[in-house]
Amino acid sequence: MRKARQSFSREFKLEAVRLMDEGKKPAAEIARELGIRRNQLYKWKEKTEKHGGNAFPGSGRPAAKGTVEEENRWLKEELSRVKEENEILKKAAAFFARELK
Repeated sequence: MRKARQSFSREFKLEAVRLMDEGKKPAAEIARELGIRRNQLYKWKEKTEKHGGNAFPGSGRPAAKGTVEEENRWLKEELSRVKEENEILKKAAAFFARELK
């Protein structure tokens, strides 16, 4: 039987990272006291360093398939990809136009 997936609040994660940054205890001991895995603590620290105050904005789980949120995310990714392809084609057209002269 699998354990239910645990979720932790933003405040819990930030406090865990703060305890780790203090350096009074090893990360393994902090993780054991908090009931989490040590590598999870390091992942939270990395995310905090990367995103600063914007770390851990939501529940962290992607939207379920078929929802409006999931479709919006997919459309944004597709738009980004198409814009990149368009820029590449513009540059290629300019390059070949110069070659023909």
